[in-house]
Formats: sequence, C-alpha cells, structure tokens
Amino acid sequence: MLDEALDLFLGSRCVGCDRPGRMLCVPCRGSLSRTARLAWPSPVPDGLVPPFAAESYDGAVRALVVGHKDRGQWGHRRALADLLACAVRAAATHVGVDPATPLLLVPVPSRPGAGRQRGYEATSALVRTAAARLRGERQVLAAPLLISRGAADQAGLDAGGRAANVTHSMHCPSAVLGRIARRRPQAHVLVCDDVVTTGATAREAQRALEAVGLPPVAIAAVAATARRSRLVA
Repeated sequence: MLDEALDLFLGSRCVGCDRPGRMLCVPCRGSLSRTARLAWPSPVPDGLVPPFAAESYDGAVRALVVGHKDRGQWGHRRALADLLACAVRAAATHVGVDPATPLLLVPVPSRPGAGRQRGYEATSALVRTAAARLRGERQVLAAPLLISRGAADQAGLDAGGRAANVTHSMHCPSAVLGRIARRRPQAHVLVCDDVVTTGATAREAQRALEAVGLPPVAIAAVAATARRSRLVA
C-alpha cells in the first residue's frame, strides 16, 4: 500500500525496475552489491593508488548517482552511502589498514559554485553518511580537506582531456589541514567519490593530498564506468 500511495501522490517510479512507488523499491535496493572490487581505469593514470568500487556505473546505480547529484533526489544518499561504505571496507582491507587505525575519508570537491547551484554538496554529504555507517566498526572521519580551484565540465572528454582539465585544480588549505592533523595524526587517508571514470579526478585529489604530506592509501567510489574500468574480483 505504501508504494501505491507514493505513486498516487508523487508519481514516482523505481529507478531500477520502473515499478510505481518508491524511487528505489525494496527488491531493487536488496539487489545492490554488498562487496566492492578493484576498479582500475584503462589506461591507469601514473601512480594512482588502488581504486575500489561497489558497482558498475549503469542501470539503477547510474540513475541513483545522477538523481542524487543533479536532480535533488537526496533520499538516494542512504543507498549510495551503503555502496561507498562497502568500497571503503574493501579498500582498507586490501591495503592492510589496521582496524584500530582511524580512517580519513576525503571527498573529491565540487567545482566552485556547483554546490551553491545545486543547493547541496552531494559528494561531501554522501561521504559523511558513509562515515556514519562505518563508525560502529572503526574510527572514521569525513574530512573535506580539498578545495577545487575550478575545472571545466568533464562530460565528453577522453582520458587525456580529463587529465589535462583537472591538473593542479585542487589544493588543501593549511588551516583545515592543521585541524585535521591535530585530531587524527595517525589516520590513513582514502579519497572518496561517486564514480571512477578515467581516474583523472581521483589522481588529482591524490596529488593535492600528497603535496601536503597526506598520501592516500586508496580510492573508494560508489561505482566505476564499465567501458573504461576493469572490475577485478
């Protein structure tokens, strides 16, 4: 009855199966991955740390990401955060981070003004929710350490174009860095994003953190583009 009522009042349909009612029905949510795998882009940017993703960027997952980031469908954050948390767990296990060691989850920053335009910092909110999911298992802090200096829209760019577009587009303010360093001096850093495409954005975030002495140990993402990435079991 709940689904029928939602459809009557909101006209919504599931992004996975198009069933009237919730924007993600219970069966489709239950079918989402509970694990994550290595998702190397092809070609791999030089020096990129291991990237992990829970899903391929297509179908219902793509609809969830686009709806959350660009259409104000903020209720998708919970399902996406569960997927990101899976990627964080897999990444931490792969690189051998001790469960007693804190994790700093650093969201890839939006372009200047993008958050104000949307009215919502989508990736930061997603990372905060994923961190909350993980706190019953270990010490985790969502740490918005990076600021974007600005880059053009990445849509339509190939791997080389994306790399050139984002080169030196991010930096880490020293005041923010100081506060985080005092709170979590021994923490391991993971860069977090919604989607890994060519790896150029993740690599730039990695560079900016390395420049201030906080080298990330891995990348964690909700999804990876299947046509450019190799999901490795």
